Amino acid sequence: MSANKKASDKGRAAVDSSISQDGMDLKRRRLLVGGMSVAGGLGAGALGVSMLASMSPSARAKAAGAPVEADISKLSPGQLLTVEWRGKPVWIVKRTPEALASLSSVADQLSDPDSKEEQQPAYAQNESRAIKPEVLVVIGICTHLGCSPTYRPDIAASDLGSDWEGGFFCPCHGSKFDYAGRVYSGVPAPTNLEIPPYMYLDDNRILIGEDQGAAA
Repeated sequence: MSANKKASDKGRAAVDSSISQDGMDLKRRRLLVGGMSVAGGLGAGALGVSMLASMSPSARAKAAGAPVEADISKLSPGQLLTVEWRGKPVWIVKRTPEALASLSSVADQLSDPDSKEEQQPAYAQNESRAIKPEVLVVIGICTHLGCSPTYRPDIAASDLGSDWEGGFFCPCHGSKFDYAGRVYSGVPAPTNLEIPPYMYLDDNRILIGEDQGAAA
C-alpha cells in the first residue's frame, strides 16, 4: 500500500470518527435539553403548588367568593368606600340627609322606583334600598353592558342637567341612577343596580355576601 493511500485512509477514518463523535454529542445534547425541559416543567409545577399553598385562607376564600367584611367606622357623610366581592366592586355610601331627601323627589323620573324587579334582597326592597337608610351597599356595575358608573354627588352638574340631585352616572352610554341605585327612565340600563346580600356585624362592620347566617 502506498504512503499516499495510507494517508488517505487515515484521513477518512478521522473524518468518520469526528462525524460519529459529533452524532453522539448531538444525541447527548438533545437528551440534556430534554432532561432540562422536563425538570423545568416539574419545577414550574412545584412552584405553582408552593404558591397555592402559601396563599392565606382568607385570600383563597375571597377568590372563591366568600363573604367580605367592610369597616365603615371612618366613612363620613357623602363619602364612598369600595370593596371587592366575587371580583365585583361593591360601593358603600354614607348618604347625607339631603341625599336621602332626594330619593322621594326623583321618584317620578325613575323606571322602577319601588324596586319591583328582583335586584335586591327582600329587606332592601324599600325606598332607600338598604337596611339602614343612611348607608347604601350596592354593586357598582351598570346593568346595561357591565361598565362601572361613576359616583356623582354634585348637584345640578352641567353635564347631567339642572334637575340632577346626585347619584351615579355611567359615561359609557349615559345611564343614570339615583342615590339608591335606582335607574332613571329613558336610559339604556334596563334595571336598578344590584344590591348584594349583606348584614351588620355591629355598627361599624358590614359583612357582604352573607345575611342572617346564610352565605350567598
